[in-house]
Amino acid sequence: MKTKKTVYYILMYLPFAVNLAALPFLPDRIPAHYGFDNQVTRWGSKYEALLYPLVIVLMGYFMLAMAKLGAKDEEHGKNNETVLLISGILILLLFHVLNAYSLYTSFVKAENLSSVPLDLNQLIFGITGVLMIVIGNVMPKLRMNSVMGLRTHWSMKNEVTWKKCQRMGGISFMAGGVIIIGIAVALKGIPCLLSALGILVLLGVVDVYLSFLIAKRN
Repeated sequence: MKTKKTVYYILMYLPFAVNLAALPFLPDRIPAHYGFDNQVTRWGSKYEALLYPLVIVLMGYFMLAMAKLGAKDEEHGKNNETVLLISGILILLLFHVLNAYSLYTSFVKAENLSSVPLDLNQLIFGITGVLMIVIGNVMPKLRMNSVMGLRTHWSMKNEVTWKKCQRMGGISFMAGGVIIIGIAVALKGIPCLLSALGILVLLGVVDVYLSFLIAKRN
C-alpha cells in the first residue's frame, strides 16, 4: 500500500515539474481551447499550461478522498482502498497522456487538431479501454461500499448479491474496454466519440438490468 501511495503522489505532482520545465520553451501564445471542428477558438498565455497540472492535483486529492471513504465501509482488510488507489493511478496516467498531448499542441501551435498525427478521441478512448480492462479485472475484489463498483438498488441488497454483481460487472467492464479499444483503432473524430459513448451508455443499461436479475434470483 505504501508503494502505491508513493507512486500516486509522484503522478499527482509530476506534471507540475514537467510543465514548469517546458514553460521556457513554449511560445508566448498557445492554443487554449478547440471547438468541435478541431479549430482553435481561443489563444492564451503560455502560463495557462500550468492549469492542467492543477486540475490533475485536484483530481488526485478527490480520488484519495474517495479511497478513504471506501475504506471506511470495509470492516476488515483494505480491498476497497487498494482498488480505488489503483483506479486513481490509472486515471492520473490518462491525465498525464492528455497533458503531454496538450504540451505538444502548444509547442507546434496547432491551429487544427486534424493536422496532429494522433487523433485526440482515438487517444482518449484507446487509453480508456485499457483502463476499463484493468479496473474490470479488480472489481470483483471490491467489498460493499458507497463509492465504487456496480452500485445499484439491487446490487446493494446483500453481500452475496454484491459479490455476484461485481463479478458480472467486471466481466462487462473488460468486454466493454476491448470493444472501445477496437472503436478507437477503427474510427477517428466525432464517430469515435459517439460510438465509444454509445458503448458506455449501453454497458450502463445492461449492467443495471443484470443487477436486477441477480438480486431477483437471490
